[in-house]
Amino acid sequence: MMVVVTNNVPPRLRGRLAVWLLEIRAGVYIGNYSAKTRAMIWDNVCELIGDGDAVIAWAAPNDAGFEFETFGTNRRIPVDFDGLRLVSFLPE
Repeated sequence: MMVVVTNNVPPRLRGRLAVWLLEIRAGVYIGNYSAKTRAMIWDNVCELIGDGDAVIAWAAPNDAGFEFETFGTNRRIPVDFDGLRLVSFLPE
């Protein structure tokens, strides 16, 4: 299972994501694909994102049970804390 959340992205990217994933809320897409297809979808997000930002999360066999990546400018920054990925907030 994977989840993609977008903010301030062009309509072209929203349409492209809607081809592969189900948009359950505005800017929130879910689906269940292989790692190769997930990587292709994420490459499209990074290519078409414009001034927006996005995060992708997927199920993974680790202690947290998931992995995630971000792209674009956002206050939330992924950090590695002794092998556990957490999110740090930048000041406004």
